[in-house]
Amino acid sequence: MAPLPRRICLIGPESTGKSELGARLARELGAAYVAEFARAYAEEHGVLTEADVVPIARGQMANDDAARDAERVVLDTDLISTVVYARHYYGSCPPWIETEARNRRADLYLLMDTDVAWQPDPARDAGGDTREDLFDAFRAALDEFETRWTIVSGVGEERLRALLEAC
Repeated sequence: MAPLPRRICLIGPESTGKSELGARLARELGAAYVAEFARAYAEEHGVLTEADVVPIARGQMANDDAARDAERVVLDTDLISTVVYARHYYGSCPPWIETEARNRRADLYLLMDTDVAWQPDPARDAGGDTREDLFDAFRAALDEFETRWTIVSGVGEERLRALLEAC
């Protein structure tokens, strides 16, 4: 059996279970857990603008850096998400963030499928109408950044089992 990847990142559109399942996966693997910075930032600042992309990227980098020495890490997103959302909402992303995203790639990306029901949340878009488009954008970005990735589907415990099997 191959050793577990050191840095595992859950990635994908909103309301696909990344935060909840990321924390559970970290517990199951005995890994450190790195929360998504953008969620707390959005809850504190409200509606985001293009000017928020840089502080979100810097905050995510700080969260990631805090767990750099951990033997194994589960990330609830990373800078590739920042790139995808910046491009989606504002048409581009600062090049230095794209460079940092490439330099900080995880060993394995678990792309969360949109096969679960949308859950309303004040830190999310209203309604989730763009989830499929964003899913495709995440898939394209994972290829663009030359990552190792797999799609994770399923509902409830089935999704957690799929995450564990993918690792």
